[in-house]
Parts: sequence; structure tokens; C-alpha cells
Amino acid sequence: MSIRFTTKARRGMVALTVAAGLALGVAGCGGGGDDEKPEVTASASKDSGGSGPSAQEGQAGEPVAELKGPNGLVLQITSASRDAGGFITVSGDLRNDGDKTLTIPAQLSGNETEIIRNGRSFGGATLVDSKGKKRYYVLRDTDGRPLTTTGIASIKSGETLPVFMQFPAPPTDTADVSLQLPMFAPADITISG
Repeated sequence: MSIRFTTKARRGMVALTVAAGLALGVAGCGGGGDDEKPEVTASASKDSGGSGPSAQEGQAGEPVAELKGPNGLVLQITSASRDAGGFITVSGDLRNDGDKTLTIPAQLSGNETEIIRNGRSFGGATLVDSKGKKRYYVLRDTDGRPLTTTGIASIKSGETLPVFMQFPAPPTDTADVSLQLPMFAPADITISG
């Protein structure tokens, strides 16, 4: 039980750290150049009709995209922001709309041996830049651990868990990419920042 508590506490701290970092990034990057376009998402299945002026503000409100997975799993992307360090952080909420507890599919971790060795993760996620004809894989730390939410083995019916994934940043003139996750329908997202 203490391992489960520790895992949940770590997950909460990671989410809090990411949120704080994004908030600082938004504050530091404030200024001109942000177009007020409510159509930040091309594939959000529930569009509220322009609840926010940018994808960064989507973190507190409506999702910028929604990916539907197997057995009622839904990943709502709340932000996709470019950081000064040369990477993209995609944040969202994984929700179980099914009527029973679901085991998170192992395919979400991808098929790379180094990532699989580090346990369950979202290491199979990719960003696809159709314009530049490139695919960006989840970043890893120096020990080979994917820079994503890790350790989620199951999700209860109706439960929502915060998740994140970090990718190398495409060129600055590329804003529109497709987020692909094994067993989920892909979604087009717009990178902010």
C-alpha cells in the first residue's frame, strides 16, 4: 500500500511541477504575437465554441484535442507548449468512460526495449510533423527512462488522471502536428509558444 501511495504522490508532484513550470513559462513568454484563435484544435470532439484565446489557457478549461482509445479510454489534451529548452510538453487528462476498471494497455509504452524496461508509460507516443515529414519520439533521460507519466497500471471507471509527454521541438515555424498514441485515434494539435 505504501508503494501505491508513493506512486500517487510522485505522480501528483510531477503534475504540480509541470503545471508550475508551464505557468512560469506563460508568464515569461507573455507579450505580443499570440493570435486569439479559438480554433486551436482541429480534432477536438467537443468544441465549446471558443472558450479561450490560446492553447496555453486551455490547461484550465476546455481540451485542445481528444483521442479516443479502447474500452472507453479517452485522452484529453489540455496543452501543447514549446519550452525554451528545445522541447514540447504535451499535457492532458486520461479518463475512463467505461463502466469497469481498466488495465492500461501495455502498447502505450511502445515497443522499444529500453523504454519497456522502465515500466508502464506513454513512451509509445509520437508527434508527426506532416509538413516537415518528420516523426518525433518521446524524450528520455540519461538512464533511458521516458519523459512521460509512468506507473499507471489501471484506471477506475469514471476516474481521471493527469498525464504528460515531452518531445523534441520541431522547427519554430511548425505549429500544427499530429499526436499519435498506440491504440488511440490520432489528433491534430497546435503547439503554443
